[in-house]
Amino acid sequence: MNKLSASIGTLAMLFAACGGEPAEESPMEGMTAEEHAMHTGGGGGTTDSTGALIRNPVHVTPDQERALGIVYTMARRTSLERTIRTVGQIHAAEPNVADVTLKVDGFVERLMVASTGEAVRAGQPLLELYGPKLVAAQEELLTARRLVSRVDSSSQEAWENANQMLEAARRRLAYWDITSEQIDRIEQTGEVTKTLTLVSPFTGIVLEKKVLDGQRVMAGMKLYQIADLTEVWIEGEVFEQDLQHVGVGWPAHIEVAAYPGQHIMGRVSFVYPTVDHATRTNRVRVTVANRSLRLKPGMFATLFFDVMIGDDVLVVPTEAILATGERDLVFVRESDGMLYSREVVLGSRAGGLVQVLSGLDEGATVVGSANFLMDAESRLASAGAMAGMDHATEDVPPQPPMEHQHDQ
Repeated sequence: MNKLSASIGTLAMLFAACGGEPAEESPMEGMTAEEHAMHTGGGGGTTDSTGALIRNPVHVTPDQERALGIVYTMARRTSLERTIRTVGQIHAAEPNVADVTLKVDGFVERLMVASTGEAVRAGQPLLELYGPKLVAAQEELLTARRLVSRVDSSSQEAWENANQMLEAARRRLAYWDITSEQIDRIEQTGEVTKTLTLVSPFTGIVLEKKVLDGQRVMAGMKLYQIADLTEVWIEGEVFEQDLQHVGVGWPAHIEVAAYPGQHIMGRVSFVYPTVDHATRTNRVRVTVANRSLRLKPGMFATLFFDVMIGDDVLVVPTEAILATGERDLVFVRESDGMLYSREVVLGSRAGGLVQVLSGLDEGATVVGSANFLMDAESRLASAGAMAGMDHATEDVPPQPPMEHQHDQ
């Protein structure tokens, strides 16, 4: 039985043992990686110029290559692109959200915007409010107005005081969010009205309404929340290893289940400064124009970020990499036909290819499949070499001389 067949038989025994009785505790348990490598054959090889472990070479005949399905590929340079995909949720853009908060006590006489979801424009009346303080402020305004008209303009000090009182009365109403048009109307008509009107601070959609007809309201109470949804945010999670490819200003392609097949574009406007310790992801915010108001807060969206890893990077197929847990290996076919394992440092993966940062040269022929069997054969070759060394150096006890037996 050749060495390759022995390695296959060894692997078969290992797999069969997985379903049998528990194995006895291994004498190698608790060893360091270096000690384990020495006992398993990993230390029987050599190291390259970078210190990477190179196990003993493996020789495979053409018949064995066909039997095992070994395929060779070549390390080459090419442009490498990948798409980062994540799911996000649509939110109202925070700078475009405002609360309508009352600044004076009173009673709601009539609601003009009476339901959540209504569209309002800046300056549109929201409700009519009655309050004793509002009535008193109107009376003070009219009193100050009459005083200004009656004061003798020849008395500069009296005229200035009267105007200061008038301005103070106007300011009080303005600070309570009474519009300048209502203040001017009070002065022009000279009449006190029972109610004054609160208006919307800007254009948007009513997200919350917390007031009813006839309700008593107090200063500091939140009446409405209004959001301008012509621009929205989509916040998604990007894995830690992908953060290097997603930055502020990067374009994003967006798909929404409500509008299949429609192309929507946005841009990354913010990358949050912390990573979630449990999921190892980082939140990113994409800003999207929404003038048609099709994108609604609460919707889910799929985000795609197309990133260019490099225009000229060294790559091999992902299947060519043997991950041992401590290092990544490839098996390189040299000019003598032997297969040598090489430790490589990997970069990004995309489209079935993986970037090789170091450990491999362009044009190298590598094994693209059956790497696990090649690794087992390399270990067995290394173990055999070590066993031969042990037998060669083993002390042989001297044999006693044989005595001739004489027939009695």
